Amino acid sequence: MSSSALPASNAERRQLNLDSIPSTTSSSSAGSPTDSPTGSASSTSLSSLGSVEEYNKPPQQKLVDSYGNDFKIPDYTIKEIRDAIPKHCFERSALTGFSYVVRDIACLATVFYLCNTYITPEYIPSTPVRALLWAGYTFAQGLFGTGLWVIAHECGHQSFSPSKTLNDTVGWFLHSALLVPYFSWKISHGKHHKATGHMERDMVFMPRTREEHATKGGMLLHEMHELLEDTPIYSAAQLISQQLFGWPYYLIANVTGHNYHSRQPEGKGIGRKNGDGSVNHFNPSSPLYEKRDERLILLSDLGLLLTGTALFFVGKTYGLSNLLVWYILPYLWVNHWLVAITYLQHTDPSLPHYKPETWTFARGAAATIDREFGFIGRQLFHGIIETHVLHHYVSVIPFYHADEATEAIKPIMGQHYRSDTTDGPVGFIKAMWKSVRWCQWVEPMEGAKGENANVLFFRNRNGLGLPPAKLAAPGKRGMMVEVEDEKDE
Repeated sequence: MSSSALPASNAERRQLNLDSIPSTTSSSSAGSPTDSPTGSASSTSLSSLGSVEEYNKPPQQKLVDSYGNDFKIPDYTIKEIRDAIPKHCFERSALTGFSYVVRDIACLATVFYLCNTYITPEYIPSTPVRALLWAGYTFAQGLFGTGLWVIAHECGHQSFSPSKTLNDTVGWFLHSALLVPYFSWKISHGKHHKATGHMERDMVFMPRTREEHATKGGMLLHEMHELLEDTPIYSAAQLISQQLFGWPYYLIANVTGHNYHSRQPEGKGIGRKNGDGSVNHFNPSSPLYEKRDERLILLSDLGLLLTGTALFFVGKTYGLSNLLVWYILPYLWVNHWLVAITYLQHTDPSLPHYKPETWTFARGAAATIDREFGFIGRQLFHGIIETHVLHHYVSVIPFYHADEATEAIKPIMGQHYRSDTTDGPVGFIKAMWKSVRWCQWVEPMEGAKGENANVLFFRNRNGLGLPPAKLAAPGKRGMMVEVEDEKDE
């Protein structure tokens, strides 16, 4: 595990060492992320990324992450990152890409054939044993299906082959077969890459502010540092709900995406907000898209309609129970892995988030973390878990070059490269529980000023890591911290 992702001590309760040397906060001048997904007509313009304002101020209070480790705002550029990567890592091969597609489909077909041929009363008389083996079938198909999902994701980033037409064709077929609206998700995902870690523009797993968390939980801001912790049962229910329903709820209601739709340049977002049914990935009039994207949204819907029709006839012909085992349960496994992967790529006590005044592309891309999932992650999931930091800097690099490119950028990123590989696959699963307990909302450090007040870190009310800021009750004298800016208009 990278040192930047380690807690200040082995104990998970708040035992912090804040005596280290303060870090500087010089600003970076980030280049344009020309490697972001290129197929989306609605991708934000490069000019919208803005230039970085130079801060010429005296040293400020040092920053520490949720563990209590020193944090320094990144000061390298996108050009430095790209120049460090060997040129051959940018090469894309359609033949190589198709070899993985064929492999994954062959695995799906082989498992389907073997299970339907041999997990029968004729070969296995015991009903409980057959049920257990069919449960294993759904798990295995979920793994191979997730692999195909990742290949379609590569297509959306134009890293499958040099041909945009081929990329979008393959991606549309694969994602449609998995009930994913290919172009619709590709467009919103492209915007996520252009605004990772941005508290007003990010499109996925954007954390709640302290105010939002308090409002949702019916709490008072000034009491959140002293309330009793959430029960483990509550945390488990929250995690299970996220894993079962997080992906469809995101597509339907844009949950975990930003809620500043009134800023949509064509006015499509006026009066619309997440959760009211008007912000989704299926309606061409959704504020997630510009007018020129609307035909692509309809094409995505067509893919879902074709797959849904095929599934209907499978169920009608072979029965709902077979459809449930053959497709629906593996589909839920795919959703589970997708949400787990995405959640853990962007949620960790060591990760910062930025207000607009301080965010840059280079800083946002570094607000991600690599993890380790062993054979499943590196082979079946095509390394999407292990090389996500690199993917946010140069998403056009295909996954089979991502390990080499990751090693190349580590010296440039230095302490800002984060990874958590402790305990391998077991550690990956454990990180889901850890993150849901540690990472409940984000807020600036208590007493932070200037640029530092625009850097937000995770906090919780479970007594883990750096404690939430202590705020004075309304109408009383006492120490206040600058959290009011989190309301942002």
